[in-house]
Amino acid sequence: MRPKRAAELIGGSLYWIVKHRLVGCQQILRFDDREDGRIDIVCSAELIGVPPRPRRAHQGWRYLEDADAPRAGDEDASGVTALPPQLYGRLAALALV
Repeated sequence: MRPKRAAELIGGSLYWIVKHRLVGCQQILRFDDREDGRIDIVCSAELIGVPPRPRRAHQGWRYLEDADAPRAGDEDASGVTALPPQLYGRLAALALV
């Protein structure tokens, strides 16, 4: 289904949650209707890393208020965002980050 606030979302970001961690975002370019009645979300090819932060799993759309949305380029003082993804994943599995 097309999101009710689709017009507002164009130009905004789609955030990626992997293993209960918000890890990146892509800009939403447009919504395309498909012949089977579904909707395609067309995003930019560039995946922008954001400082990892825990997020619980959810279904459907989640609208983040500006204050709650992570910012690309936000750096944390710990330097965690500079770690290679595989190393970060291993440290997170051990509950060290």
